[in-house]
Amino acid sequence: MELTDRIATMIEPSLLAMGFLLVRVRFGGAKRPVLQIMAERPDGTMTVEDCAEVSRAVSALLDVEDPISGEYVLEVSSPGLDRPLVKLDDYRRFAGYEAKIETVMPVEGRKRYRGRITGTEGEDVLVTVDGQNFRLPFPLIGEARLVLTDDLIEASLKGKLLPPRAEGVDIETETPAVDQDAADETA
Repeated sequence: MELTDRIATMIEPSLLAMGFLLVRVRFGGAKRPVLQIMAERPDGTMTVEDCAEVSRAVSALLDVEDPISGEYVLEVSSPGLDRPLVKLDDYRRFAGYEAKIETVMPVEGRKRYRGRITGTEGEDVLVTVDGQNFRLPFPLIGEARLVLTDDLIEASLKGKLLPPRAEGVDIETETPAVDQDAADETA
């Protein structure tokens, strides 16, 4: 398992219990390695205080598990409006918005796409670029992010960019969901 996947598996349960959704984990840099954690609340917000809270929790977990040898910088941030698209569900959620997508190998003769996400079909991401429709196999997508457009800003201001319900998190209360049957059995 890749280092970032191991770290995500390690920290995600704690973040969910704290009321945060993990967006992405990245690690890189030669001279000054950086561990980047992107997270947000279920309503899509993330304050400076939230970043500090996540940073403290992640630091404690990393100190105990110690998955990274050597020194590194921990960076905790929100995904922002021009957020990375990491999961297949991100393409469903942001269908209708413009994105920049780069594949790891050419698809239909090209690796870079900038166009409107039209949805998903199975494991494929559907995107329209200059009136031409493309079907990009999700496993071939290397990097992708939303493009900051007036439509995206307007939807954000109207609160229309809420993330889908994450398993184990109650969006209404922003607290971990409790399985009442399991809670009753332990009481």
